Amino acid sequence: MTKADEDRGFPEIAKRPESRAQKVVKALWISIWLFYLSAPVTDLVSGGHGRGARLLGGLGLAAFVAWYLVLVFRTVRQMAVPRVLLSLVVLATQATVLSLSLGREWLVLFVYVSISSGAALPGEISRWTVPGATALMTATAFAVPGGDAYLAGLLIPALMGGFAMVGVRAMIRTTMELREARATVAQLAANEERLRMARDLHDLLGHSLSLITLKSELAGRMLPGQPEAAAQQVADIERVSRQALVDVREAVSGYRRPTLPGELAGARTALAAAGVVADLPPEPADGLAPQLPEEAESALAWSLREAVTNVVRHSGAKRCTVTLTDRQTLAGRFVELTVADDGSGGPAAPAGNGLTGLTERLEAVGGSLSAGPAGKTGFRLVARVPLGSDS
Repeated sequence: MTKADEDRGFPEIAKRPESRAQKVVKALWISIWLFYLSAPVTDLVSGGHGRGARLLGGLGLAAFVAWYLVLVFRTVRQMAVPRVLLSLVVLATQATVLSLSLGREWLVLFVYVSISSGAALPGEISRWTVPGATALMTATAFAVPGGDAYLAGLLIPALMGGFAMVGVRAMIRTTMELREARATVAQLAANEERLRMARDLHDLLGHSLSLITLKSELAGRMLPGQPEAAAQQVADIERVSRQALVDVREAVSGYRRPTLPGELAGARTALAAAGVVADLPPEPADGLAPQLPEEAESALAWSLREAVTNVVRHSGAKRCTVTLTDRQTLAGRFVELTVADDGSGGPAAPAGNGLTGLTERLEAVGGSLSAGPAGKTGFRLVARVPLGSDS
């Protein structure tokens, strides 16, 4: 069902009609099948019955059709089974009384009893009520003069129509469950996207704002006696701010993927600004970066950024060492990123949003994260991602 169909008033499958136009369309679609009641109507008009019989027959037929429409039209609401069974008993009684009273033309009412039972009852019950309505029709046909001649033309519609409605009902239920599942998946996807945005913004802004804070403090200390050096720090602040703005925009757009070379360069700048001696690999180039899948490289790059940010903000370290190692284990080949410092050992509080986000990123690409104090002083973060066997 397309959006254009909904706009034109067509009701969506397995969904209650919402607008008046959709209700009219559904009512007309159901009413089309009342065409087969032309035989009882013709019998009322020209069947030679008395005025009283025609009046009672017309009232009985109107009551039968109204109750049938209620059952079929309200199937999406899932009426209670006992109430549906009672309604079907009423319909079957009407069909029996009208057929025995007015003649064989009224046997067609049992077809509607069979169809409504298939439409309104669960499959495990309707598989018995459909043959039951057909059997009642057969017994009534033999009790009505000339009814056996009509029986051959009504048996197949009663059985096939009833069981067809069982299939339609099952399709409606399945469609409803699929719609609910689709809504759940959409909600989970939205939640995952919000988590991704939270991780990206935390990593981006935490690193950039820490660097801006450090350079601002440096510029403030240099300003009285070293105006040129202070001006250089202010220029760096402007550059970092502009890059942070670009990074945030790209992250919001969902296109940003940090790289190891870029994060190594940023780490070198941040550590130098904080007065930390940086021992970094010249490039992740020792052949590792080109072999890494994009998602795995991105996870390592985020890990490097978060680790360096924590060193700058929390550790009070004098030296920071970053290594990239290709390791072969029983579980396969891994690239291992280690960031170690000689500071106070890191915060004693439980892992915050940064480490939690890194763990989620690494687990998403089959990797892992471990972080904790390294000996009496210092803190070490180790991030591992698998390296494809085809690399």
